[in-house]
Amino acid sequence: MLSKSVQPRIMAPIPALARGLSFSIRPDAKPAAALRRLGAAFDPAKGVVGIGEPLARAVGASIAGLRAFPALAGHGVEVPGIAHALWVHLHGDDRGAVFDLEVQVMGMLADDFTLADAVDMFLYRGGRDLSGFEDGTENPKGDDAIAAAIVTVGEGMAGSSFVAVQRWLHDLGRYRRMTLPERNAMMGRDLESNDEIEDAPPSAHVKRSTQEDYDPPAFMWRRSMPWAGAGKEGFEFIAYGESLDRFERVMRRMAGLDDGIVDGLFTFSRPVTGAYYWCPPVAAGRLDLRALGL
Repeated sequence: MLSKSVQPRIMAPIPALARGLSFSIRPDAKPAAALRRLGAAFDPAKGVVGIGEPLARAVGASIAGLRAFPALAGHGVEVPGIAHALWVHLHGDDRGAVFDLEVQVMGMLADDFTLADAVDMFLYRGGRDLSGFEDGTENPKGDDAIAAAIVTVGEGMAGSSFVAVQRWLHDLGRYRRMTLPERNAMMGRDLESNDEIEDAPPSAHVKRSTQEDYDPPAFMWRRSMPWAGAGKEGFEFIAYGESLDRFERVMRRMAGLDDGIVDGLFTFSRPVTGAYYWCPPVAAGRLDLRALGL
């Protein structure tokens, strides 16, 4: 059963629209005061807030398990890491409402944080990537999803979650030149039926990332969404876990660091950002920042 101490949007259905805001700390800022304002005023029913390692350090706190996203150099591929201080993922069904939420958040933070990155996301064809493939097919369900995504013990930690946020940039022109059999072999699933292909090559995304193949299993709660704008498009990969180890083990295998086999997804897409955050629990309908000493 989902605890009331979990930020509700973590486990909620993927929204029609979202906007991801990533912040850096301004010089001579007072981040603790800004975080208190955000914690007191932000409604967790409207989105998810994540704390990066730079912000935890800036307020004199250490969150066990929170660390910088590792930059990886795989076999002919690169996986970059960016250490942003704060992530706010706003959810809504109306672009105007999401805009109003952003204005409110910026008002709480503008004196102490700089907006480092922003991206608009949307639900595509009921939960598909822009390639047309369904996303999150292997997501755990029910209590298994909660166990995979949520920290269950610790003062100020129970009900929290860790999240990996990674932007992928697609080359849809190249993808559209691929034949249907090539697309299916790359993903390891049939584009039309979503059935797994048993004799897919070892590089197929399904074979690289199947979460139960790891020891221990690396199940995550994926809430990814497509993005598009200014002639570019791709996928904002968002995966919640009770630890960041789950994501990291899968990403290393995708990059070919385990056995030299690179995930077929790199055939037409590549990661251009990557960041880790800790999503604090809630208490009385507001962010619970006790673990940060606030």
